[in-house]
Amino acid sequence: MKLRYLGHAAFYIESKDFKALIDPFISGNPKGKSSPDDFTDISHIFVTHGHGDHLGDTVYIAKRNNSTVISNYEISLYLGNQEISTHPMHIGGRTKFDFGTVKMTPALHGSGIETPDGIINGGNPCGFVININGKKIYHAGDTGLTMDMKLLEWENIDLAILPIGGNFTMDIIDAAKAVDFIKPKKVIPIHYNTFPIIETSPEEFKNKVTNSEVIILKPDQEYTL
Repeated sequence: MKLRYLGHAAFYIESKDFKALIDPFISGNPKGKSSPDDFTDISHIFVTHGHGDHLGDTVYIAKRNNSTVISNYEISLYLGNQEISTHPMHIGGRTKFDFGTVKMTPALHGSGIETPDGIINGGNPCGFVININGKKIYHAGDTGLTMDMKLLEWENIDLAILPIGGNFTMDIIDAAKAVDFIKPKKVIPIHYNTFPIIETSPEEFKNKVTNSEVIILKPDQEYTL
């Protein structure tokens, strides 16, 4: 399975016939190096919550690729009204897809969708445990530290993708504790240094984590799981 970090919290995942994006904040991403037009044959898009730096280019990419968006019910309704194929889920749900399984996990954050007519309800924010060909990836979305993460130890996560930037999400200290709770084999830090308010050091995070391998990726860098 190949993952490519697109900056901020966005990832491209490819495995055999499966091509997907997570939180595709691509255009407007000050650290990103990709264009929404770079992505073709995208079968699925995962959206953790409705904020613009996560919902991002979902509408454009989904329409261009005829992708199915996996998100919560409220975001799915919002996108469905724009003639986008969706699969709605909610916290705790686990569903089988042709590529594997997806479980929606809790996140402590907001999810309002900004529109020209004001903010609309984006439902509950979430994370995802995505099982592809027997490999489990946990993308936490935007979240603070929560005791619910301790339950993820039972999932035997191969790769955890965790925010570390602080202010809007966990900081380095709490993210390191999250790794203690989850006990993933590997972890990639995200959601840092995109904007001044979330500037932090991934190397400092790496030094605080003792029970998992920390992989620091630069935008557009690939990793094979």
